[in-house]
Amino acid sequence: MNDYRALYRELRNYLAGQHVGSTRDEALVPEVVKALLCKADLDVRQGFNRSTATASDYRQAWGKVRARLPRLLQNEGPLAFEDAILEHIDALLHPVDLHSHDHDALGDLYEIFMGSLARGQQGQFFTPTNAVQLLVDLVQPQSGEVVLDPACGAGGFLAASARYVMQTGELTAPLAHLLWGIDKDSYLSRLAALRIAILTGAEANILCADSLSWRGADENASGGLEGFSRADVILTNPPFGSKIVALAPDVQQRFSLGHRWVQASGSGRYVKTQQLLRSVSPQVAFVERCIQLLKTGGRLGMVVPESLLSSSGYGYVVQFIRDRMDIQAVVGMPETLFKTSGSGGTHTKTCLLVAKKAPDEPGSTRIFMAEAHWCGNDSRGRRVGPDELPVIASRYRESASSRPTDHLSYEVDADHIVGNVLVPRYYDPEVSQLLESLRETHDLVRVDSLIESGVIEIRAGDEIGRESYGTGNIPFVRTSDISNWEIKLDPKHGVSEDVYSALASKQDVREGDILIVRDGTYLIGTCAYVTKYDERIVYQSHVLKLRVLKPDVLSPYLLLACFTSIPVKRQIAAKRFTQDIIDSLGSRIREIELPLPRDPVLRNQVIEKVSSAIQDRMEARELARQACIEVTGLGVTEAELMHKGRGVSGDSDRGAGLAGSGPDGFADR
Repeated sequence: MNDYRALYRELRNYLAGQHVGSTRDEALVPEVVKALLCKADLDVRQGFNRSTATASDYRQAWGKVRARLPRLLQNEGPLAFEDAILEHIDALLHPVDLHSHDHDALGDLYEIFMGSLARGQQGQFFTPTNAVQLLVDLVQPQSGEVVLDPACGAGGFLAASARYVMQTGELTAPLAHLLWGIDKDSYLSRLAALRIAILTGAEANILCADSLSWRGADENASGGLEGFSRADVILTNPPFGSKIVALAPDVQQRFSLGHRWVQASGSGRYVKTQQLLRSVSPQVAFVERCIQLLKTGGRLGMVVPESLLSSSGYGYVVQFIRDRMDIQAVVGMPETLFKTSGSGGTHTKTCLLVAKKAPDEPGSTRIFMAEAHWCGNDSRGRRVGPDELPVIASRYRESASSRPTDHLSYEVDADHIVGNVLVPRYYDPEVSQLLESLRETHDLVRVDSLIESGVIEIRAGDEIGRESYGTGNIPFVRTSDISNWEIKLDPKHGVSEDVYSALASKQDVREGDILIVRDGTYLIGTCAYVTKYDERIVYQSHVLKLRVLKPDVLSPYLLLACFTSIPVKRQIAAKRFTQDIIDSLGSRIREIELPLPRDPVLRNQVIEKVSSAIQDRMEARELARQACIEVTGLGVTEAELMHKGRGVSGDSDRGAGLAGSGPDGFADR
């Protein structure tokens, strides 16, 4: 597949230095697209292998294009670029085939020019071309079908759908007339219309309107909305974010998911109440709107934040979907998918959801799932590493009996979905295969069974508030202070004796306890052993304390080894879900199966090795601590000096202010 991003990057830099009038990307993009409309016209009339065109050729072509697309271009003036710029554009972009069906040339353009224009505060981010193509490949729009994107942005899904239909089927109707796009942003909706016009040579139904209130920005848009019936296919990446006000109260009343849902006792199913929610996340409202706008038998392909498919707070939404749709596929995306640069884009973890509206038909008994680890770019948006998304598309097209079973393709029985959790990695077959390989030599014991039998207990820590940081020398242990079975010698923050005294009996930290990181990012699952020198600490709510109550049944040293073993780490990775900006293992730690060796000799060997390692590290760390004190004779910490001489540190900590533990020792997550 051709990649023209390097050419567009060169063009962007050229225009920034040469064009007089504007250097802002949002102003340059429409003018570049107008020039590309002319190039597309010249390529058709003179042949793709034509000689280089002059500025006069472009201005004549612009007149023809405006005549062919009167509704779209009726208010457009002449080409704004100078003659030299038009001729440079033609020479530079001469290799770009705007009519090719095997790539999205406009997608490359928008990625380069609009990557920096992603408006994170509005939940709008440029959907990478490979993710767009994967979702289209999974949904497979057909010739003659009405395709809708109710949050179309710059038209990526509509353009990819058009290319897919032109590649795979005989056109049974004018393609552009079957494409419908709606977006509240007039700038983006116009770019989408221009994009489809270049690709198909005709005007599509692209409207500036609000899909949720079903209200147009002007009379023409309102009329267009009234002319829409229902779609055969919906492909979309709606805005998402908890701070976005998606619905006015009068509009919210019309949505079932705009109401509060409660779980019925006994059945565990969610039941709608008449009470409106205080606010509705846009992704939740769009789920219901998409289902409404689909024909029976129609297909939905939607980008959703992972939290929508994993959080217990959204369990009623998943139930709503499953009651009305036949879920066919869920594909987890890497966190780097929406990163456009080091500071641009978002790390929000997303999934691709594919479903069919078939409420009166028996649903699929098996759901295709995959969890992509690589998407062709890193956390800084750089094009590096493999891209597994095309592999997933290829696997999906294969029969279930012929495709491999690994993280890129597996099936889950719909009846085996646990608690409305649809996150693919939760059902990772590679984890099950790893545990199964140990079954003959190990006892696989669930953590919850150890809790229920009184062998271990688990308690969560507490948040103390930023104002307590630096008030004393008693360590406040946070997730970053736990590493390699140890609590750091010098934690970042210390607290006062008063803070410690208020929490000491509740936290009750003792030698032999194990601290494990529950919330955060890459640190989840990291463990530390509490030594006799670590008992006077306070640990935060993102950390769990595990205590062995029956050491004759289970040694804390063996428990520590198990929690840092590969099989348990793989389980933790599968059970950690994204909760907005951080990941959380939550109470799913109870579901982990610990591989306890049956061979008593092996058990004792592991216990002796861990015990020896802990003792050696403990003594080495204490010697280092004493040396630091003896070299000056001062025993006060930097935290005490800051408190006495300079005041409390203002260092930020995103953990501050988050929920503490609930009655069972787990935070409400």
